[in-house]
Amino acid sequence: MPPVVPPFLIGLIAAPVAKILLKPLVRGVVKTSVGLALEVKKAAHEAGENIHDLAAEVAAEMVAAQIASGDTAVRTEGTRGAAGGPSHSAKSEAPGRSEDENRASKIRATAGAGVKAH
Repeated sequence: MPPVVPPFLIGLIAAPVAKILLKPLVRGVVKTSVGLALEVKKAAHEAGENIHDLAAEVAAEMVAAQIASGDTAVRTEGTRGAAGGPSHSAKSEAPGRSEDENRASKIRATAGAGVKAH
């Protein structure tokens, strides 16, 4: 009959061997997981920046199209400006400017207020 080895002796021998073999494996899994999480975070940040850039471009194109078409609904007298203060009427602008030039300068001032530079 073969000798009987108690299970705790097998555990005492197998634990150091398992530690030597499993520690590098677990370390590699954790290192890869952290690296992957950082790459996903970086990709999400870049995607957010791209969306903000796209939104700024679309807003600029819309303002340019409104200026080109001479749309008077872009900015009316008595509305509040981008900074929350009251807007100035065309009469308060420089006397040499036409009403269209005054409106265009107001539109340029409000169009750049929401655009963030990188």
